[in-house]
Amino acid sequence: MIAGAVLVALLIRNFAVQSYRIPSESMMPTLAVGDRVLVNRLSYDIHDVNRGDVIVFRRPATSPAAPGEPADLIKRVVGLPGETIVATDGMVYVDDKLLNEPYLPDGETTLNLDEPVEVPDDQLFVMGDNRANSEDSRFIGTIPIESVVGRAFAIIWPINRISGL
Repeated sequence: MIAGAVLVALLIRNFAVQSYRIPSESMMPTLAVGDRVLVNRLSYDIHDVNRGDVIVFRRPATSPAAPGEPADLIKRVVGLPGETIVATDGMVYVDDKLLNEPYLPDGETTLNLDEPVEVPDDQLFVMGDNRANSEDSRFIGTIPIESVVGRAFAIIWPINRISGL
């Protein structure tokens, strides 16, 4: 019975839901350093990636990991395939329409995106919520949809931060 329970737990962890620890401030204030999040690994087998989703993806070759850095990154989807992303006066525009970003703190501005970026087919444009401290698509380029591990949907640790995303 114990072996069966362990097997089921391993199957769930490897194929359905996995927890990740947040290693940096790049998603502050949404996610804090040390938070643990649950990631649905099957989410995008059921539906497409949506703008605003917080996703975990494999680190691209354009952002090699230093010793001790994680192999996976977590960011928010800002641009979808075929869209054009640019920041003007610190505000993000998608296909010339101002992007509503209620998850950003008041006064947060987006820099280093002065030139329009067209998101290629099968790619995503991702950014951290802490725009001043995030190595994201502004620096590492767009990421392949196939590199997405899953969608983060809940903070499960620490107890005082338990919530949905």
